Amino acid sequence: MNDGRQRIPEDSESRLERALRDGAPLMAAGPPQIADAAVSAGLLDVAYATLDSPVGTLMLACTKAGLACVAYLDPERGAEDVLARLAARLSPRILRAPRLLDEPRRELDEYFAGRRRSFDLPLDLGGLTPFTCRVLRAAAAIPYGEVATYAEVARVAGSPRGARAAGNALGSNPVPIVVPCHRVLHADGGLGGYTGGTSRKRALLAIEQGGTPG
Repeated sequence: MNDGRQRIPEDSESRLERALRDGAPLMAAGPPQIADAAVSAGLLDVAYATLDSPVGTLMLACTKAGLACVAYLDPERGAEDVLARLAARLSPRILRAPRLLDEPRRELDEYFAGRRRSFDLPLDLGGLTPFTCRVLRAAAAIPYGEVATYAEVARVAGSPRGARAAGNALGSNPVPIVVPCHRVLHADGGLGGYTGGTSRKRALLAIEQGGTPG
């Protein structure tokens, strides 16, 4: 008898259960209905998808709480390192489920096209320290097209002498671009570091100045 609920095919169900038992990230790329069924069955904690962008391929991941990851993918290593970090930080119950990332992908596409200046996305910053969260909130408050210094971000985060610590916290930003750590520079105008490399930082700043990445 069909009760209207979506069923997980037996082989897929076994794979899901085995992945949960082994505690390893589940990297399924099968039909979308598998992800839908996993959600219905409560077997999915973290959904991920990829997005092609002017600054390279991005991997996005979300939980029920919100967007948890925007990562620059290494073309040679792929997503494995990112998935391992997500498993350690959030949960090993990870599945490729692009439809659950439709809204973040849409907003990022709009940003790269110059049609969006801020993001309307809930975030999941679970696993981060309180200081890192304060630094990220300070970075998120920097307006589109403007920049701030590491010292200014540290001051807003409540640590006026913590410019170096603020830089380290920004380096662990799990949602770059959405939380715009690329807008934070050295006091002398130098770019400073960036999780995606300085060329990407420069490209993002160029987009926000009305230019083109490159």
